[in-house]
Amino acid sequence: MEYSCFNLDIADGIAHLRFSRPDKFNSFTPEFWRELPEAVNDISANAKARVIVLSAEGKHFTAGMDISVFMTGPLDAPAENPEINAEAFRHHLSGLQETFSVLENARQPVLAAIQGGAVGAGVDLSTACDCRYASADAFFCVQETAIGMTADVGTFPRLAKIIPEGWARQMSYTAERLPAAKAKEIGLVNEVFDSHEALLDGVMKIAEKIAFNSPLAVTGCKRMINYARDHSTADALDYIGVWNAGMLSTNTIKESYIAKSEKRAPNFPELKPIKRGL
Repeated sequence: MEYSCFNLDIADGIAHLRFSRPDKFNSFTPEFWRELPEAVNDISANAKARVIVLSAEGKHFTAGMDISVFMTGPLDAPAENPEINAEAFRHHLSGLQETFSVLENARQPVLAAIQGGAVGAGVDLSTACDCRYASADAFFCVQETAIGMTADVGTFPRLAKIIPEGWARQMSYTAERLPAAKAKEIGLVNEVFDSHEALLDGVMKIAEKIAFNSPLAVTGCKRMINYARDHSTADALDYIGVWNAGMLSTNTIKESYIAKSEKRAPNFPELKPIKRGL
């Protein structure tokens, strides 16, 4: 399927989604908010890949929310009946939030390759990914504060769980640019690469390592890490026990050892597509 805001290629277990509006700094138009969850949910539910990589064409990863999003829907509604408008806006916002939550909820790990700016909603999107990598010229900016609003599509529930709270507060209160080197120092990104080309090459190599492993084991890791982040240690230990009691695969473990002894790539079963409804 073709999309208006990005290109999608799937090969060798890797789904590579590339933002494709460099002339507009890959800003998020109304179409983007519909297309991204559609694409990611399809990959996830139908097990079309083992890992998802997000990257962008052009100078910047994304300039964040496109101005057209503010000109339509509840945000552009008449001033009369403000409570009615507010209720409609809450549901509108929930849909925008879900766009990035699909990255967190995908069965596959999601890696973000970030060059140039990740501005405004670009921070929201980045924090919903499993891992973030940056080029040396990259920067992150909670731009919403600078235009008179509070970021609302994912930054605050996630950012302070990734970096020290003090830095999350400073980024948010000042709307200053956080450069790639500082982002790595405080744990927002895993690695910084010298150039855009080196960034994408490096991230794809990491994606290949993920795709080499058992999809069942990897999706279990993602599920457990997300669960442990949001629950107590006791609850997380209980959950992993229940998970492995039902999903630990002795055949997969056996295959990994046999493949290693035979000096070949292991042949792991793919996740099954998820059937919705009856």
